[in-house]
This record gives sequence, structure tokens and C-alpha cells, in this order.
Amino acid sequence: MAFTLTRIEALAPDQASLAEARKLLKPSMWPTLATDDQGLVWGEAQGSGSAPYRVIVCETDAGYKCTCPSRKFPCKHSLALMWLRVENKASFAQGPAPQWVRDWTARRRASSAEFAEQSARETSIAKAIEAESANSETAPEAEARAAALREKNRKAREAGVLAGLDELDVWLKDQIERGLAVFVADAASSCRKMAQRLVDAKAPGLATRLDSLPARLFGLGEALRPQAAAEELGLLHLIAESYRRQATLDAPLRDDVRQMIGWTQTREALLADSGALRVSDRWRVFLTRAIAQPDRLRRVETWLLREGDAQGPRFALLLDFVPLSGGPVSAYSFGDGLEAELVFYGSSAPMRALVARQIGPSAQSPAAPLPSQSLGRAFETYRSALAARPWIDVWPMAFSGARIRRAASGAFLVDETDAGFALPLASEQDAAALGLAMASRLDGVGLWDGRGFLLAEASSDLGRWTQA
Repeated sequence: MAFTLTRIEALAPDQASLAEARKLLKPSMWPTLATDDQGLVWGEAQGSGSAPYRVIVCETDAGYKCTCPSRKFPCKHSLALMWLRVENKASFAQGPAPQWVRDWTARRRASSAEFAEQSARETSIAKAIEAESANSETAPEAEARAAALREKNRKAREAGVLAGLDELDVWLKDQIERGLAVFVADAASSCRKMAQRLVDAKAPGLATRLDSLPARLFGLGEALRPQAAAEELGLLHLIAESYRRQATLDAPLRDDVRQMIGWTQTREALLADSGALRVSDRWRVFLTRAIAQPDRLRRVETWLLREGDAQGPRFALLLDFVPLSGGPVSAYSFGDGLEAELVFYGSSAPMRALVARQIGPSAQSPAAPLPSQSLGRAFETYRSALAARPWIDVWPMAFSGARIRRAASGAFLVDETDAGFALPLASEQDAAALGLAMASRLDGVGLWDGRGFLLAEASSDLGRWTQA
């Protein structure tokens, strides 16, 4: 997706960076400007030193890299290179990328450390097939040997995961015996050590969940942390027990459990799965967000809502993981509309999906009317999903006919006044809530995480409001 001025402004860390980038929009300040047919754009910007800064941006996913020492991301040089590309006032040479650009793209494609060994195993399998084929083994014989090697590796990983879960049991017991208050105070160090053991045990999904627990705890008020810690430690135990008993679970729940542990399904395998849920329709992006993870990856979420769904809302989550040094944005922007077929990963509460087929380019779509359902009814969809998949972190909900009001405690609520049902608004939206509370009626869509509702978009008698 090509850059636009709106997208560049959304990427900029602050207005000062945009102002500094504007000063660099002179082609004479760029000894080198080039691009290739893979969406890469690179250049050399003259800085204060003798050697120019090397700058790379990727038009397909807004990734960027600059060799300058700035602590702002993206820096002014990256923003300026994007800007030059948009305004088309500079000449970009067409040709193959130089080695320093290829090195960057290779690092971006590299998976996180916990998956490195898995990739090495896959490479060894491929080499084994090639070696055997070179020794005049027939194709069926080579495939059978490769399948046997894959099964051997799978069993070895299964055994490693189970051993890691046994260590997790001991660790969980130790935390309970020490007391939740002690655990919360020492969470960063304690969780880091156990997370590393889970990485070694080939359970990277569970390791990331545990490693990010301290940040989630300290994002809450002090009084809420012990209870939240107890809930999360209980969920870790539930996931471990479910994995041990996966043979007794229904296929969708078994898929959920294995995904939580860190087993992955390739895009090719999902697209080839004839039993996977597929939904073709018109979709609209109502929220994008990027979350930095402890494993040095950025989790990029794109939340979609099917347009014009008279039978209740259908949501989907497009999920990507990129290195922290890459661009933090989704391939889509808030408000983008796309006609597409989505294929959903197996789950007892399907939400994560891939775009199997997109019909035409994405483009900004006017806000569509939200599904007509009450806040209480929307909350019931969350309760049903939670019953099916108890470790849900966030769940999308759309509602109509509510309002924002302030409770006696000072907290803001999304309130379905007539039904006496309300949910607390996410605390980071307190500033926006002051204005939203003036509306007499609110239709909205957002994410509920079990403690607060993050409003992404709303329509009211006072007009339209967006988080973006």
C-alpha cells in the first residue's frame, strides 16, 4: 500500500518530527534516492557528519530504518523519505537493492529467537530430502523419509513442551505459597526466568503471555493487582492442564490450546484447509493498534467489522508480528473498506483470520450504521465466547442506544440506562469521555478486556467520534 500524507502524519511520533522532516524535502540533500519493484525505497541523507545517513522504508507495510542516532521512531529522515516519495518531486532510480538494504530485509524476515530452532529443523528436513533425492531415492521414498523426520521432530517438541509445563506447575505452586503480594512485587524478575524456560521448552506462545504479565499488572491500580495476578496464574494452570488433556477436547478448542502454547499453522496450510470457516463480504477497519512484546516483536492488530450485517455483527482480527525496528502500523488504516474473503483460524470462538482473496483495492469507507443491538446483548456475546475460550484477552463489541456517564467514584461508564447495565470505560479515554458524556445517545464499537471498554468509534446526536 503506497504512502499518503495522512499515513505519514499518523506514523510521526510528534508534530516536531514532521516539521523537521519538511526541512529535508530538498532532493539536493539526498545524494542517493532509489527504489525497486518489491516496494522498497532507500536513500542517503546528508547529515552533520561526513558520512550520510542510510534510510530505508517499505511501502507495503510502512517498515523503516535509519542509521541516525535519533531516539524518535520513525526519525525525521525516514519521514522525509516517505514524504519525498508521496510528493513525487524527486527522481528515484529504479534498480536492485544494494547489500545494506538486503541485509535489513533479511533481518526483518528473520523470526524471533524461539522460532529459530524450528526454522533450522525445517531447513534440515529440506536438505535431507535433497540429499536423499541426490542418492537416487525415488520421490515417494524421499517424501516418506521426510514425513518420518517431521513426525520425529514433532514428538520431540511435544515431549519438550510437556516437560516445560511440569516446570510451570512447580513455579505456579511456588508463587502461591509465597503469596500474591510478594509475587506482584517480584513479577518482572520471576516471570522473565520462567518465560525463558518455556522458550527453551518450545512453548513460545505461553512464554510471551507470561513475560508480558508484569506490564499488564502494573498497568492496573495497585489494589487490583493481586486479584489480576491470581486470575492470570489460574489461566496459566488451565492452559497447561488443557494441553495435557488435548486428546479429549473438541477440535476447535484443541486448536485454541495449541495456539496458546505456540504451535503455529502456516498461511498455506490454513488456505488449503477445506474445513476452515470462510466469510466473503464487505469489511471495514474500525481499529488498528500496535503492541510491543517482550520477545522484541511488535504485535500489529487490525480489527474488522462486516458492514451491513442485519443478523448481528461479525468481527475479524488480522494479526501480524514484525520486529520492533519495523513499522508499527497495519497494512490497512482506520476507515478502510475492503471487499474480501476471509478465512478463519480454527477456534471455539473464531476471530483471527487471513485475507484469502481481496476483490479490488482497499479504500476509505464512510462510517456504516452499527448493528442494532443493546450493550447488554453485546456483552452476552463476550460471555459466550469466554465460556468457550476462557483465556480470551480482548473481545470486540458493537452496541447502540447507550451513553457515557460518570459514576460516583469518578470513573466513566458506558451505560445502557434503561436496562441498568453498564461497563467501565478504559481509563486512558477519560479525556475523551468528558465530551462524549454530553451526548444523549451513543452507538459505538470497541474492545472489552474484562476490566475496561476501549471505545474505537462512536456516533451520537452530537456527531461522530473516533479513537484514530
